[in-house]
Amino acid sequence: MKAALVCAALVLGLAAPASAQPASHLLVIVGLSGDSDNAERFHRWAAAIVDAARDRYGLPADDVIYLGEDPARDVKRCSGRSTREAIEQAAGRLAARSRPGDGVFIVLIGHGASATGAARFNLPGPDLTAEEFSKLLDRFAAQTVIFVNAASASGGFVSALSGKNRIIITATRTEGERNQTRFGEYFAEGLSSLDADADKDGRVSILEAFTWARSRVAESYERDGQLLTEHAVLDDNGDGKGSDAPGQPGGDGALARTVFLAAAPSGDGAIDSTADPELRTLAAKRVALEDRIAGLKAAKEKTDAAVYARDLEDLLLELARTNRAIRERLKK
Repeated sequence: MKAALVCAALVLGLAAPASAQPASHLLVIVGLSGDSDNAERFHRWAAAIVDAARDRYGLPADDVIYLGEDPARDVKRCSGRSTREAIEQAAGRLAARSRPGDGVFIVLIGHGASATGAARFNLPGPDLTAEEFSKLLDRFAAQTVIFVNAASASGGFVSALSGKNRIIITATRTEGERNQTRFGEYFAEGLSSLDADADKDGRVSILEAFTWARSRVAESYERDGQLLTEHAVLDDNGDGKGSDAPGQPGGDGALARTVFLAAAPSGDGAIDSTADPELRTLAAKRVALEDRIAGLKAAKEKTDAAVYARDLEDLLLELARTNRAIRERLKK
């Protein structure tokens, strides 16, 4: 019975974020592919992220922008061509729509370079350098920025973009890792399913997606009998240094653990409009329980493992009971 209730809580309670969670806004950019195989591969990864944002995480269409090398490849998903001008316009659009505390996700898929001395992302027309992307991010000083550069030679973006309330992820540790990367494929898969849900809370954090993708990349190279030529890193403590194993106490990963690609909940219309005081009380209790669970998870590293497991189970059980009571009340 306990297992069934906990499972119900995960599906019905935590699959949707707490009502206090900020809204999310997504910009996916696919740069120059170089050949038809890469063009198809890069588009597939981008499409997976866009579909996950819209269908799995519930982001409104206006909060999801996809700029591709060839917009004609997918006119339903693609908003325009990935030129520097279009990227600057898209950043302006997200800045106008986002509120303080919102999450702004920017994902680059393609090829990078640093032969000229500046880390850059290859685009149709003039490239954009890491420093130029940094200036674009200045528009989001009041938001949490999640910047993922899944391109080759992307390591130089960490030091250029690192800052407060920023999660910077690159597919390579340095600019010298110039071979084509696989990280984007597995990062997209991690966001698109629950395979990366390590703590089994029904949703995938940015830290979980990163950790899962990094592990799958290493496995793929080993499976192919090839030397690993890309080492993804994550920086979210603002020190400009990426970590290949974030999530340890005192290091990178604390912010990424709490951030999800999810829309702000719109609320339950039946509850919002009801005059039933018991139903409103149950709804408020559900929000409070979700907040307590989020707080418990945030303090996981500082909590005794046995105490953490016990308290989490107790809260999940209570959340399941509350969700069940709400469902029963709505039937009346």
